[in-house]
Amino acid sequence: MRLLFRAAMVAVLLALLAARPVAAEDRDAPAFAPVCHTTTGHDSASRAMKAPPVWICDDQAWRADQPVAWLKFDAASWQGNAPPRYFFSRTARHQGITLTAIDANGAQRSVSYVEADGEPIAAGPVFRLPLPQITADTRMVIARIDLPHSIPLLTEARLARDPENVARTQLEMMILALVLGMLVLPLLFDITFYLVLRERFVLLHALMVTGMMGYVLFAGGLISVFVTVSVAALAVLAPLSWAIGCGAALLFLSAFLEHGALDPRVRRFTFWAGCWTILVPGLFSFQLHATQAFDDLAYFLAISPAALIASFAIIHAIMRGSRSARFVAAAWAPLIAASVERLTRGLGLHTGPSSLDLMMFVATGIEVVVISLAIADRFLALRRERDAALTEAKMLEHISTRDSLTGLMNRRAIEARFDDLLVQGFDTFALVDLDRFKAINDLHGHQVGDAALIACASALRSSGDRDTVAVRLGGEEFVVLLRGLHTLDRAEALRRAIPMRIAKAVPGLDLPVTASMGVVVMAEASRHKITFTEFYARADALMYEAKAAGRNRIAYERLTVFKAAPESRQQAEDRAA
Repeated sequence: MRLLFRAAMVAVLLALLAARPVAAEDRDAPAFAPVCHTTTGHDSASRAMKAPPVWICDDQAWRADQPVAWLKFDAASWQGNAPPRYFFSRTARHQGITLTAIDANGAQRSVSYVEADGEPIAAGPVFRLPLPQITADTRMVIARIDLPHSIPLLTEARLARDPENVARTQLEMMILALVLGMLVLPLLFDITFYLVLRERFVLLHALMVTGMMGYVLFAGGLISVFVTVSVAALAVLAPLSWAIGCGAALLFLSAFLEHGALDPRVRRFTFWAGCWTILVPGLFSFQLHATQAFDDLAYFLAISPAALIASFAIIHAIMRGSRSARFVAAAWAPLIAASVERLTRGLGLHTGPSSLDLMMFVATGIEVVVISLAIADRFLALRRERDAALTEAKMLEHISTRDSLTGLMNRRAIEARFDDLLVQGFDTFALVDLDRFKAINDLHGHQVGDAALIACASALRSSGDRDTVAVRLGGEEFVVLLRGLHTLDRAEALRRAIPMRIAKAVPGLDLPVTASMGVVVMAEASRHKITFTEFYARADALMYEAKAAGRNRIAYERLTVFKAAPESRQQAEDRAA
């Protein structure tokens, strides 16, 4: 927040410094609008000054699709005031402008300019051109504009004595600077959120904010406070930024709303509408002179569906219960309304001063605050969803790798981790089998048998150290892996603890439940690449020896070189039969 405040204050200070002092005689001088307008083709343009064209002297039928546009300023409008010195208009593409002062006796003084001669002023999206000499006998000023690309270039044209008379007020510039400063905040949010949560909608929102920042800088004229930019560049970058911002907004909407908030067809349509809005209006925003006859109208017609599609998608998502769509509706409603107003001015359906654009910038500020809250809310929701998914995944992993009765690792888990455990030094493999366990189930029931198994597991993991790993293979068979010093003694201590733990946990048994253990100690087992199955086969044979020797005891061997397992329990039983 401190960074946001500092950025906004710097922008405000620069905006204030850009406002140059104005002489007292000029400060309150008005700006003069054209009283009549018309358009002609190139062929008739050369005759227009000799034979006056048919003027339209109201605010109707403004056109920017003809080769030449004409504006007439009546000297009667500035009688009693200091005469104007400059022609001002909204920054827009054109090929050239010729300004002609006509006196009462028919004398004419003309000056012609090309597009590059326009001087942007640092207090609005306005450029100026010096007028020819205006005298007391001047009766009118005629402006001829070749290849105009924008209706506001015509409707917002003015004659004035000083830029202060047509530029934005200091309050308007301060609002623009504050909005620009506020746009820094969501970019910081986007960077932070993307580092934590790699979601595509965060990048799309950053693109949308970048487009808005470009629009504030270029359409608002604020860029001229910082650097000098040509009229042509300003005229292209402003609509291009808005096309990028609008298109990115639709892409953001298609990716941002919760899963299921939009019908898949609506989501796809919104996405492709966003691509269209960036590409097609973006192309027309370059306003090539070869496309002058239609690019202004084409730009507005191509970009206008964005507001309708966004509104439809938001309403559709709200009807499907989307929480995020409600945030977006609150954020975008003022912006869509301001965009529609700007669209109607751009199409010439109504006229108005450039100060109406302030509604767009204020709406942008509102959008920034509310959408930032929406992203934060969505971020928290996604974190909750991912935390829940991770918890469920861990639970499923626990279920798949843990014995459901005892909570020990199961055979699947130990076989998957066995090589790593050998590398970690677990070189002692102890196979544990409860003696005469079937009799417990037969005499006391499986519930008592399960209690005995749980008590056995508790005894095997009672050491609680990181050098002992207990596993239940199934039935009454367990495996204990050990590492470190005195592994045989520790394995025997665990075996001896089993009868005492079962007797304490499962009272009422006729006889103590003992265990037999087969233990294999293999020095540098990992180097020999011994598998779990090979270890198990040798330990199983040793455990059978312990049982054959009277049960309730341990049988072990220490190996330096692995050799084939001795006769297994099953093989011995088969031979005895």
